[in-house]
Amino acid sequence: MSTARPAGRPMGLLRITLVLGALEAFGPLSMDLYLPQLPQLARSLGTSDALAQATMSVCMIGLGLGQLLAGPLSDRFGRKRPLVIGVVLFAVLSAVCAWAPTIEVLLAARFLQGVAGSAGVVISLAVARDLFHGVELSRMLSLLALVTSLTPIIAPVIGGQLARVMDWRGIFLVLAGIGAALVVVAQFGLRETRAAAPQEGGALRTTLGHAGAVLRDPLFVALMAAACLGGAAFFSYLSMSSFVLQEQYGLTPQLFSLVFAVNALAQLGGAQLSRVLVRRVGTTRMYLIGQTAGALTALALCGATFAGAPSPLVIALLAVFLGAAGLGGPNGTALALGGHGARAGTASALLGMATFTAGAITAPAISALVGTSALTMVASIAAGALGAALVALLVVRRRAPREWSR
Repeated sequence: MSTARPAGRPMGLLRITLVLGALEAFGPLSMDLYLPQLPQLARSLGTSDALAQATMSVCMIGLGLGQLLAGPLSDRFGRKRPLVIGVVLFAVLSAVCAWAPTIEVLLAARFLQGVAGSAGVVISLAVARDLFHGVELSRMLSLLALVTSLTPIIAPVIGGQLARVMDWRGIFLVLAGIGAALVVVAQFGLRETRAAAPQEGGALRTTLGHAGAVLRDPLFVALMAAACLGGAAFFSYLSMSSFVLQEQYGLTPQLFSLVFAVNALAQLGGAQLSRVLVRRVGTTRMYLIGQTAGALTALALCGATFAGAPSPLVIALLAVFLGAAGLGGPNGTALALGGHGARAGTASALLGMATFTAGAITAPAISALVGTSALTMVASIAAGALGAALVALLVVRRRAPREWSR
């Protein structure tokens, strides 16, 4: 059985979990705090619902593409320096978003905010890979979910309450303050876990060499493809649920925030169930169980919505779907990073870029083509989840290392 492998003097498990969880929370933090304000943002800037959703999409694209910069830099220069720079820029760009006079300026600032925030997302995973391996890496990623899942649970609830006293611009000022606090966390709460790599050849050549090695791994490519499809399904829920649940099912911003928090709690529960069972079941099998359960639930959700099921059933099935995503997600990431210790930053960057970008592009494109509705949302979720499960069962199951299975 693989065990944790600390680099140098070990940090306490609780401390490293809290620090990495806080830094990995950039993604949901950037999205969920102002999610209840999307309809109000569209009215304030005199723009369409599609462009309001696009403020989430461009941030997700930035989070994805920025990882291609932050991840390789962390492999070459160490984890801490690129991380601190990224967090500082995130705080500054959050303030820029707050004062954006037009939707065009806001879209540009959100993209750059995502690029900066990507450092926290990708480097936190690389640090986890520096310190852990195998089943213990899977358990650590599930433990991180305990921290990171608190963000989508708490953020929409706080955002819904903040909507009573401030507009969407105030929400971005709150994000700037949170970013400033995370600068302190990154600087003083985390030590360096990977020394700077020897400067052999140019930076671009080294980065391309690492990327090529990762992309020649058929298991990694299969896991990345499944993650893209799963990301498209998840982002369909993330970007459309605010409009569907409030405007079609009649939820208030406060009630929507509560529902969103409960669904995030279901995803957290799935991740913690994985952490409890993975030593007994194995990383690969736990991943396959999560993907299969997610696909079956998404198909049930699609059928129920097409049949005109009431909102409580739709919301309950969404919660089960997210629970399945929490069950499989940490194990898929552990399998993808497991064979790339020296290239963990690059591998994490490629995985994150593909996942964020696929989700960010697919959902708004579907909304623009056919509109935002409950049927559109659940059909998108079902298509992505079914595709991810097929890749997992047909490819990942055959190529995953035997010692990670049961």
